[in-house]
Amino acid sequence: MDIVSRKKRSEMMSKIRGKNTKPELKIRNYLYSKGFRYRIHVGSLPGRPDIVLNKYGVAIQVRGCFWHGHRCYLASYPKTNTVFWKKKIDENRKRDLKNDRKLRKLGYRLLNIRECEIRKNKFKNKIIKFL
Repeated sequence: MDIVSRKKRSEMMSKIRGKNTKPELKIRNYLYSKGFRYRIHVGSLPGRPDIVLNKYGVAIQVRGCFWHGHRCYLASYPKTNTVFWKKKIDENRKRDLKNDRKLRKLGYRLLNIRECEIRKNKFKNKIIKFL
């Protein structure tokens, strides 16, 4: 059973944003400080990548561990409405794979950075090695 009312849970979930999240801003600030220039949320590309470095042919996706089904300490299925959440997250993962394939087909190199990597500051080395 949920510890908050349906109305309160709905209100809490509505405040979760898909763009300009704290993890995404942390990556963007780091890239900018290193002299990289980029575009954000490019609508003409599959999956609207969070960050695109056209000069390098790189698309960066910042993925929340819960929403994109990463198996780490930040993600687990909720105790209530488990069937709904399992289906939702599985569909997100399938859509991610489909969009990743499309981006690669267009010639982009793709870097997926997970929320847990950002929290542990492991993303900096990953970006430098990738670029």
